[in-house]
Amino acid sequence: MQYRTYGNTGIKVSALGFGAMRLPHKEDGTCDYDKSVPLLRRGLDLGINYIDSAWGYLNGTSEIAIGKAIKGYDREGLYLATKIPVDVEEQGKADVWWRKLETCLERLDTEWIDFMHFHNLAWDRFQKWVAVSGGALEAAHRALDQGLIHYLCFSCHDKPENIKRLIDTGEFSGLLVQYNLLDRSNEGVIAYAHDKGMGVAIMGPVGGGRLGVSSPEIQRMIPGGVKSTPEIALRFVLANPKVSVALSGMNELKQVEENAATASGEQPLSEKELAQIKAALDENERLADLYCTGCGYCMPCPHGVDIPENFRLMNYHRIYGLTEYAQERYAQLGQKKNPQGEIQPAWAAACEECGECEAKCPQNIPTIEQLKEVHRILGT
Repeated sequence: MQYRTYGNTGIKVSALGFGAMRLPHKEDGTCDYDKSVPLLRRGLDLGINYIDSAWGYLNGTSEIAIGKAIKGYDREGLYLATKIPVDVEEQGKADVWWRKLETCLERLDTEWIDFMHFHNLAWDRFQKWVAVSGGALEAAHRALDQGLIHYLCFSCHDKPENIKRLIDTGEFSGLLVQYNLLDRSNEGVIAYAHDKGMGVAIMGPVGGGRLGVSSPEIQRMIPGGVKSTPEIALRFVLANPKVSVALSGMNELKQVEENAATASGEQPLSEKELAQIKAALDENERLADLYCTGCGYCMPCPHGVDIPENFRLMNYHRIYGLTEYAQERYAQLGQKKNPQGEIQPAWAAACEECGECEAKCPQNIPTIEQLKEVHRILGT
């Protein structure tokens, strides 16, 4: 296993982190400890020393599974990361956050948490209720002073410019953001955080499952050089020297062993391979933009069709060869519910050919005909 320094902390973390959101679970959504604990321990035995969870994962039982799994391992060389939500004002209060911290410590059965994250932090939330008097930031400072948490971090899905604002507060030792072959929008953020001395953890290196299925188009980006799509996806993320750790949500022994083997390679990608991939990705993005840039000017559709999402799924099929994933997500669009809880399909088949979208499209895309094509290919 390769190890990287996490920002200015001096801590060496495994290049592959064990994301505990997708551990084996029962029908009620709670963790299956009999399956999950051996899986986590196998990861530890293969050199993984960074495990990531969150308050709500598997109804809180993900943290319990981790607590069970780490028994007997040297806690000093094992780094636990978890996250407490601050999505709404109530969660951003110091006393509410502190009670959740105490519960996390109890679930994990540990005296301290190495990397505590504000979960799903956004710049406006930080300003409005986290960093104010009586806010969660005050409680986090107290936890740091008492040694209950060693480093304060945040996970974020905000715009890159807002993530940089959070970085510039100087409050955080690390961050967790999305980055993968299909989404490179945070590449600048990753470099910015690293250069500021922060650790950088990556969520979704395999695209949240999108890159977990076979794609000949993606595998051809390195001719004869990879065994699977997940391998090239993970190698791409780890080829970024400013990434500290890439988290993979693993629920099968095969995934753990294959990902650990990938993260053990001394050089994830050669300069030539990385250049090949980036050139192919740039061309793919160009082709995708010819089909639809996702600007959203065509929305809202009076009949409920999510036009940009339909076209995005079509791009997964035609450009990246992720047909199985695209078909599964397209079927889910057909079962989408409105705010009243009633099914209001958002898939292409719901198009009534009114033409409103075509009149608003700045690219003059023949939307009606292309929606028909989406349903013909993804609706099978």
